[in-house]
Amino acid sequence: MFYRIYRIITAFFIAFTVFAMTAVLAFQQVLPDRFFVNEKDLDFASSYGKFITFEAESAAAKSVLNSFEDSYTATAKLMGVFPVKEVSVTVTDQKIVKVCGTPFGVKMFTDGVLVVDFSKISAECGNCCPAEEAGLLEGDLIKKIDGGEVFTNEDVAEKIENSGGETLRITVIRNGETVSVSVTPEMLADGSGYKAGFWVRDSSAGIGTLTFYDPENLSFAGLGHAVCDVDTGTVLPFSSGEIVTAAITKVKKGTAGAPGELGGTFTSTERLGTVKINNETGLYGTLEYEIGGISVPLAPKQEIYEGAAVILSTIDGTETAEYDIVIEKISLSDDSLTKNMIIRVTDEDLIEVTGGIVQGMSGSPIIQDGKLVGAVTHVFVNDPTKGYAIFAENMLEMSKKCR
Repeated sequence: MFYRIYRIITAFFIAFTVFAMTAVLAFQQVLPDRFFVNEKDLDFASSYGKFITFEAESAAAKSVLNSFEDSYTATAKLMGVFPVKEVSVTVTDQKIVKVCGTPFGVKMFTDGVLVVDFSKISAECGNCCPAEEAGLLEGDLIKKIDGGEVFTNEDVAEKIENSGGETLRITVIRNGETVSVSVTPEMLADGSGYKAGFWVRDSSAGIGTLTFYDPENLSFAGLGHAVCDVDTGTVLPFSSGEIVTAAITKVKKGTAGAPGELGGTFTSTERLGTVKINNETGLYGTLEYEIGGISVPLAPKQEIYEGAAVILSTIDGTETAEYDIVIEKISLSDDSLTKNMIIRVTDEDLIEVTGGIVQGMSGSPIIQDGKLVGAVTHVFVNDPTKGYAIFAENMLEMSKKCR
């Protein structure tokens, strides 16, 4: 009898130990290395708080909570017992921003000329594509041709047409590295000129949603994802850019398998702001002047919880409205800077008009308990009522680089 009880207790202990070790390893992956707090201890409002607690290294370390822009180290513990990892905790003053949810037009000019497509030409030697055959690739950013810089589509066309059929050394940026490709243009069969069989782009324009700006220095953040080239899907490298005012003029309703879209028009040619950063977390820059908005505090990621929230978005003209959503899942992992939350639209009015989340709505701010917690980024193709969202904290950190 005692041996049987012993075996049961031993089996339970082994199972519990394996479970705890597995959970510790899992939380090591999902917990970030750094947190920001606003005058209080580090604690989770989300379901993470059911399992993870934090213990500062010492009482002295926690005293920095009375100061700003200071840090201490805390140990994350599973069920308050099993150490998971050490994290850095930075104490900052609570940031107040102006949230918008308004549409803006963006104009961007590439830092060079982007290769976007290829096509065969009817040449004296037959149907061919000299550029593709020479090794030029979609997404290559052309910087120079035969040592001379190129900035526009016209610059490239002129170099090709004036080549006389001689081989051109084309310098491109490919995956961050400088590559040289030798392309020999061919004379068209009708003798009208030389071509190389590739298409290029030197600029881009579109509509997005402004998330917030800092009233202290007018740095702004929008979109929640990068502006990408429509053909290559790569992040658009740019030399200059600006945003202008815009209005939503039409809505294409989204359905399962077919994402919807907001259509709009620029309402002014006057520059609203200058674009300084275009990366995976959004579009950032500096406004020319204040543009209204609602003053709200920005919440650190650990204060966000699964539950009700609202988004601010514009689906008609320039009138911003508030729509109900639910934050269904939160991911604190450092692995993704943009897919931090899964949200679901519950507002019947919004679903009736748009089907849920549509293209052009990216950047719509998410408010929970009166605080800015994030922004809409992507829609789920097979369920337009759902989508991804980015932490507002991630966008704030990037916007600081525009000061």
